[in-house]
Amino acid sequence: MLGVCFVMGAVPGAAAAQYPNTPPPAGPLTPAPFPPLQEVTLPNGLRILVVESHKQPIVSLSLSFGAGTFHDPAGKEGLADMVAGLLTKGAGQRTAEQIAETIEGAGGSLSAGAGTDFLTVSASVLTRSLPLAFTLLADVLMRPAFPGSEVELLRTQTLSGLQVALTQPEAVAGNAFRKALYGEHPYARSATPSSVGAITREDITAFHRSRLRPGGALLVLAGDVTLAQARRLAAQSFQGWIGTPAAAPAARPPAERTSTELVLVHRPGSVQSNLLVGNLTWLPTDPQHYAATVANKVLGGGADSRLFLILREQKSWTYGAYSGLTRRRGIGYFSASAEVRTEVTDSALTELLAQIRRIGNEPIPQAEFEASKGALVGSYPLSIETADEVAAAVANARLYGLPGDYVQTYRVRLGEVTPAAAQAAARAAIRPDGAVIVVVGDAQQLYDRVRGIAPTRIIDPEGKSLTPEDLAPKAAALDLNLSALVPRRDSFTVVLQGNPAGWQVGVLERSGEGFTYTENLSLGAMVRTTTTLTLDALGQVQRIQQSGTQLGQSVSVEVAIADGRARGTARAPNPQTGQTKEVTIDTALATGTVDDNSVQALVPAFRWQPGAKWTFNVFSAAQADIKPWTLTVAGTEAVKLGERELQAYRVDLAGAPAPFIFWVSTAAPHVILKMAIAGQPLEWVRAN
Repeated sequence: MLGVCFVMGAVPGAAAAQYPNTPPPAGPLTPAPFPPLQEVTLPNGLRILVVESHKQPIVSLSLSFGAGTFHDPAGKEGLADMVAGLLTKGAGQRTAEQIAETIEGAGGSLSAGAGTDFLTVSASVLTRSLPLAFTLLADVLMRPAFPGSEVELLRTQTLSGLQVALTQPEAVAGNAFRKALYGEHPYARSATPSSVGAITREDITAFHRSRLRPGGALLVLAGDVTLAQARRLAAQSFQGWIGTPAAAPAARPPAERTSTELVLVHRPGSVQSNLLVGNLTWLPTDPQHYAATVANKVLGGGADSRLFLILREQKSWTYGAYSGLTRRRGIGYFSASAEVRTEVTDSALTELLAQIRRIGNEPIPQAEFEASKGALVGSYPLSIETADEVAAAVANARLYGLPGDYVQTYRVRLGEVTPAAAQAAARAAIRPDGAVIVVVGDAQQLYDRVRGIAPTRIIDPEGKSLTPEDLAPKAAALDLNLSALVPRRDSFTVVLQGNPAGWQVGVLERSGEGFTYTENLSLGAMVRTTTTLTLDALGQVQRIQQSGTQLGQSVSVEVAIADGRARGTARAPNPQTGQTKEVTIDTALATGTVDDNSVQALVPAFRWQPGAKWTFNVFSAAQADIKPWTLTVAGTEAVKLGERELQAYRVDLAGAPAPFIFWVSTAAPHVILKMAIAGQPLEWVRAN
C-alpha cells in the first residue's frame, strides 16, 4: 500500500516535467490549401472558372451577370427580382413543375436570385448529372417562357411580401437607411407596390434580353469537374447564345456626408425601437478592408464584441447589437444595429454612438485585438468547406474585382493586420460624425428623446415626410355623404395564403329613419360571429349586438348608445391570456365617435378622392376603449376580381389593433373591393 501511494504521489511531478503547461506559439499563417484556379473565355465572351476537387462526386455551378437591382429602371423597382424569380418557372419544353421535378429527381438543386449588383443562377448536382445541369441552365437562360400566369402569381407574392415588409421594423429601417445614405443613387431604391404593379411581361422579357447575355458573364464551377469538361459542356449547351449586355445606367456617386442626420420612422404603437447607424465606406478593392474587418470584429462582429457585451450583457437594453461592412460593386457602407425598448432608445443610441467613436479614437488593447483577429482567421476555413461555398466565394472575389488569389490568401492578409492598422482603418471606415442614424419606433414617444442627439426629420414607413404635429392627429367628426348610404349587400371570400378559408357578408338595410347593418363572418373554427348595428339617419350607431365564437371562446356584445354614453356589456377573449374577459361598459363618447364595426358599413359615404385623409375617434365595445383611427388614401391601384380589373383607391388604416388595408373602388358607388391585414397572408376579396 505504501509503495502504491509513493508511485501515485510521484506522478504529478513527472507529468509536469514531461508535458509543457503553456501552449506552443502559433505557426506562421500560410495560404489556404486550395486547388489552382483554371480559367478560359469562350468565343461568346462567357468566362469560365474551375476550382477542381475530386474528393466528393459533387459539382456546384454559379453563373453571374451584371443584372442586379442596380439596373432596375426608375419606377420599375423590383424588375430584376421578378426576372430572377421567373427564370425557373418554365423554360424550354418544361413547365415550372417539370423543371423542379427534373432537378430534384437527379438529387440536385437549381435556383436564381438577384442581389444589388448581380443576378446569379446557381445549381448543385452529382457529377453524373452535370450534363443535365448545363441543359437546364441553358434552358432557363436562353429559352425562359415567362408565362403570364407565373408572372401574375409572382407579382401577387411580391406584393404580399412588400405588405409584410412594411410591418417588419428591420425592413423599414433598412429601406430608410439606404435612401438616406445613397440619396438619388440606384443603391437607394427599393421595390414598392406601385413599382411592382407597373412591371409588365414586356419589361421582364426586355430586361432578360438586354442584360442576361454571355459577354462578361462569369460561370464558376467547383468540385468534381475539369476545365476541359466544363468548356465542352458549355460550348454544347450554350450554342447560339451570343451578345453583350446593355451599358449600365450612369449613376452619380453618392455625396459624402459632413454631418450626422437622424431619420425617425414613425411606427405608431411600437413598444420597441430599431436602431441603424452607418456611413459610406469605399470601393470593394480598397486594401484597408482587411484591417477594417478586424476592427469591426472588435466593435460588433459577434456575440463576443463590444456592442453585444455592453448593450446586452452590461446594460440589458437589447437581445443583440452588431455591426458590419457591406461590399458593393460601387461604394459600400458600414452599419451598426440594435433593437431596444422604447424607454431606453436615447440611452442605447448614445452608447452605440460612443462605442462607434471609441473604435477609431482609442488604441485597441492587445488581448482584445488578438482574440478578435484570431477568431476571424480561425473561422474562415469553415466558410469554404463545401463546393457551394467555394463557388460562391470565388465568384464574389472575381465579380468585385479582387486579386486572383484573394480566397487563398484571405487569412494571411488578416493575420498581417496590426492594432495600429486596425485603428486607422476604423477611422477611415467608421465615421459617426457623418453618419446616417435611423430609428424606427413610435415617434410620438421618441421625438423629444432623440432630437437632441442629431438633427431629426420624421417620415412614415413608406418614406413620406411627417411633422411633429402629425404624430398626435386630432380626431374630428366625419363629414359623410349620407346620400351614398343606400341598401346594399357586400359579399367577400376570405383567402388565406391563396386558398379560400371563409366568407363574410354584410347587409345594409333601411330601418325606420335610419339603417340596420348585419355582418356575418366565418373563418372555419377560428371565428364565427354575427354583428348587428342599428344606425340613425346620420350614420351614428345606436345599438351594437354581437354573438359567436373566437378561438373557441364565446363572444358577445350588447351595448346601447344614447345621450353621449355607451352602456352595456361585452365578453371577448383577452389577447394576452387567451381567456375570456367580461366587461361592463359605461363610457362617454365624444360627438362624431364611430363604432369600429360600423366603418365598413359607412365606406360608401366617405368623400373619396386622391390624397384624402381622415382621423376620427373609434369606439371598440369588445375592448372597451376609444382610439383615434386614421384612414389615408395612399394611391390608386388596379384590383382583379375574377376576369374584371377595377381601379381602386388603396387606403391604409392606422390606429386599429392591426394595420389594415382597404381597396375602395374609385367609381361610385364607392365599395370595398378587397381588404387585407398588413403583414398577414389573409385577404377579403369581393365576391359580388
